[in-house]
Amino acid sequence: MSGPLERLLQTIEADMGAPAGSQFVEVAARYFSGSGTPERGVTTRAAPDELAGLFEHRLAAEGRPLAEVLAHVERDVVAQSNWLFHPRYMGHQVSAPLPAAVWADALVSALNQSIAVQEMSPALTMVEHRLVRWLCEAAGFPAGAGTFTSGGTEATFTALLAARAAALPHAWESGLEDGELPVVLCGEHAHYAVTRAVAQLGLGLKRAVLVRSRDHRMDVGDLEARLHQLAHEGKTVMAVVATAGSTATGSFDDLHAIADLCDEHGTWLHVDGAHGASALLSEKHRQTMAGVERARSLAWDPHKMMLLPLSAGVLLVRAAHELDAAFRQQAPYLFHATAERSRDQGGRSFQCSRRADALKLWVAVQRYGTAAFGLLYNHFAELAAYLHAQLAAHPDFEVLHEPACNILCFRYVRGAARDLDEKNLTLRTEYNTRGTGWITTTVLSGMRVLRVTLINPRIRREHLDAMVAELAAIGEGIQ
Repeated sequence: MSGPLERLLQTIEADMGAPAGSQFVEVAARYFSGSGTPERGVTTRAAPDELAGLFEHRLAAEGRPLAEVLAHVERDVVAQSNWLFHPRYMGHQVSAPLPAAVWADALVSALNQSIAVQEMSPALTMVEHRLVRWLCEAAGFPAGAGTFTSGGTEATFTALLAARAAALPHAWESGLEDGELPVVLCGEHAHYAVTRAVAQLGLGLKRAVLVRSRDHRMDVGDLEARLHQLAHEGKTVMAVVATAGSTATGSFDDLHAIADLCDEHGTWLHVDGAHGASALLSEKHRQTMAGVERARSLAWDPHKMMLLPLSAGVLLVRAAHELDAAFRQQAPYLFHATAERSRDQGGRSFQCSRRADALKLWVAVQRYGTAAFGLLYNHFAELAAYLHAQLAAHPDFEVLHEPACNILCFRYVRGAARDLDEKNLTLRTEYNTRGTGWITTTVLSGMRVLRVTLINPRIRREHLDAMVAELAAIGEGIQ
């Protein structure tokens, strides 16, 4: 007699077969194909309440046929999502991922190895170590080490834990006294991950000291003055965080000049290169990262400019023992201080149950080759330079900066100056609502501006030309 449990087990077995798996692949492949057509919409036009209504149906106790489930997914999830592979999607810093890495993601989930200790992930731990070594070599950390993370936010948090262990080694056991709370310096355009980490570490947001910017980069003169003032006051500087590829403009801080000051003051230098560190793989653009080899830690997100599916971040350190000092965990069921366990990654990571996201990068490297990442970086930077030239020559627009990588901010300037902030916000909203393209907005130097991130291998110059023409046409019609 076949009871509910037996039927469930039979269904699970059936779903392990190629016929079931191919149905998922076909949905993804149709998305890839459909999103390559510029005439298709870039994103949903449904309002949030309408989208919520698509998923308000009762969650039934009994399952449904797989084909029926996937039809629902394709209709109400895929069709209502942002189509990052659409050639006119130029929005946030989330990549249109390399297809081989997308397919590898299914293997990551199928194997379900936890990268905490090597015995739980025998082969994939070795894959992670090999990739970390490759990225360390690119960063100029020949004796370095690292760990995959969920992204730049976790990487920066872990780096500051390591910096705390170096500056205040007793803090893990004893915590911090009010009188010894250290400070962390970062640029005013630094990612919010820095101030979030300072608060999470219990230092308090007031211990995050913002350094002025000049041309959207950290003002080294202001950093020097602040370091000298803090030294005069007898305050401990736990770390200076430089930015390589800022969120707003993609700008790169002067890492050599900042490293000089950190060396002078004996201060930990962390580089948030979540976006820009991939320039290290480009012969043409790697000079933007000059000086990173002098940092003690580096955050790097392969899920940005290396086009991996979320999530795949990395933290690298110049000296392995400094990352090992960030966490001093005791767990006899997991961590064993033996030579055989020297490759365990759990002692270097904030996470314990951690996916083997390194496999996605490993497959991408094997499929496309290491040179591919430099070629893609160059391509995106060249597109940004082309767009900059087109906008600079257009009477309706003003460019706010030269692109340092693949990010560009610009502003619609036709009309009365007092109305331009509202007009640019309306312009972005109307452009995105049409569905033919998708861009973002931010505030720069006190002004509302338009912003694009070119991180999609399908984008060509003609798509940029079409965006500029459509924005100009919409802007002309805004009263």
